[in-house]
Amino acid sequence: MTGLYSCSSQTSTPETQPTKTQQQNDDNLIFFDVTLEQADEVGRPIWNVKAKRAVYTKDKQIGRVDNPYGELYQDGKVVYQIRAERADIKQDAKQLFLKGKIIATDPKNGVVLRGNELEWKPQEDLLIVRNQLNGNHKQLKATAKEARVKNRSQIIDFSGGVVANSVDPALQIRTQHLTWQIKQDKLATDRTVQIDRYKNKKITVRGRGNSAEVYLKTKIARITQNAQIQLLEPPMDITSQAMTWNLNTEKVSSNSPIRVFQKTENVTVTGERGELKIPQKIVSLTGNVNAIGQRRQSLSSQRLTWFLDKKSIEARGNVLYKQVKPLLTFNGDTAVGNLQTENIVVSGGNTGKRVVTEIIPQ
Repeated sequence: MTGLYSCSSQTSTPETQPTKTQQQNDDNLIFFDVTLEQADEVGRPIWNVKAKRAVYTKDKQIGRVDNPYGELYQDGKVVYQIRAERADIKQDAKQLFLKGKIIATDPKNGVVLRGNELEWKPQEDLLIVRNQLNGNHKQLKATAKEARVKNRSQIIDFSGGVVANSVDPALQIRTQHLTWQIKQDKLATDRTVQIDRYKNKKITVRGRGNSAEVYLKTKIARITQNAQIQLLEPPMDITSQAMTWNLNTEKVSSNSPIRVFQKTENVTVTGERGELKIPQKIVSLTGNVNAIGQRRQSLSSQRLTWFLDKKSIEARGNVLYKQVKPLLTFNGDTAVGNLQTENIVVSGGNTGKRVVTEIIPQ
């Protein structure tokens, strides 16, 4: 058959010209070389689907279709190319529904969406692909239960068990809802999220939080609301309300109160703000810094630099070191040493201030 057509003002019975075999039984008609088309109010196409074989049921709907392929239009331009092995097609003047092994390709940005159901709602600028969704792009690969695409704004919302893998930077993002703003190269979520940083196919750093933004082009991630960065080697947890993670320089920073916990040495350091330089393995904190060791030894100061590889610290500004056994305190301008082994040297610094030592007998 040459084609099946309908108008936007009404859904009409397909008109056919019997150039090829047409089979009929009590329940349906079988057509060959079928074209399904729909136009908007001014005659511009909004979809065009062709198939080698289609079953046309008596209730004026197209049912089973073999090897459908075609285009979805917006403002008269092709926005998605669609293809499937088999599909069940339903259409009316406002939307097109396909069910089967669907492949939808955006010729503009190269996004390919695969799933078992597709809905095209041109009046709402909405394409929905669901049921075993798999999305592919040169920058991002994602799996989820559903993807909702806004073509004009170039935004894709993934929902339901989302796992997204970016190529550069090498990240895996796990959450329940993820928005991909394609033009801005931005990923965003307002749900609980886990971000794994890969190096040589191994996880090196893990980030968690209740919301996050990842800028793929600039390689900047911002984790907010109970933000946590976990360094695997050496094992370390950093927590704050909000943290910025520069994936290029591998630096984590926070302007909010921050807590750093080193698991191996069982040392906890807190401050008003701080940063971690991952390659250099250096932690720097400022503002009411307080460090506590395994035996309750503590060191407070205004600034502290922690060299993780050397297992040493440097503290400056109103330094106060306390030790439990034996019970003593040192007060000075600077301190250098190993908090875990309780080998700390406190000095007066450049101010000429004397170090005050207090020993309390048992």
